[in-house]
Amino acid sequence: MSEPLPSAAPEVRRRFRPPARKLSEELLLLQERAKTEQIAVRTVIVTLGARAYSLLLILLALPFITPIPLPGLSTPFGLAIALISLRLALGQRPWLAKSIQRRVLPPKFFDQMVRFAGKIIASFERLLRPRLAILTDYGWLRQIHAGLMMIAGLALLLPLPIPLTNTFPAWVVLLMAGGLLERDGAFVLAAYVMFAAGVLYVMLLGEAATQLMERLGHWFTG
Repeated sequence: MSEPLPSAAPEVRRRFRPPARKLSEELLLLQERAKTEQIAVRTVIVTLGARAYSLLLILLALPFITPIPLPGLSTPFGLAIALISLRLALGQRPWLAKSIQRRVLPPKFFDQMVRFAGKIIASFERLLRPRLAILTDYGWLRQIHAGLMMIAGLALLLPLPIPLTNTFPAWVVLLMAGGLLERDGAFVLAAYVMFAAGVLYVMLLGEAATQLMERLGHWFTG
């Protein structure tokens, strides 16, 4: 009778375990599934597995940097980003309410989002790599970074009809989530730079609006 396999067999299995699929490949799989079934937020979470919430943050932020309209989706997407980031900032496991998880993504919107996302994600996959890991390897720093994403998510909750007001916070989430996912400190720094640029942009808009109101006031009063 043959001897059972030695206990080293699990080591062999781990050694030859196929690498995790790239996000771009996962998106293609989701796009194929969308042709035959409805895709909900929970479907995305289950498909992406252990990387789900970091990658979900990227997917939720992507529509805000596209010319694709977001009727009725701006608030729930921004809320989802804020809730996930809040849990991460508190050092807790990410969680989403079942009502948000059951939210079905409109097929046409999802197809447009995936097509555009493929281009952005492909660029990320070429650029992301472990570097400046001191910015990503400490738990308390990761919590601070998550806090920045939470602020960006709250900004996305406000569907302001002003150009670029959603674009800056969306890029903050994209860069930060990508940096934390791949331990890329350069992307983390870029997220802070983008956040500062967004704050400066809003301040300049506020100053310009104030000057405009003053000039209009002088014009009407003579």
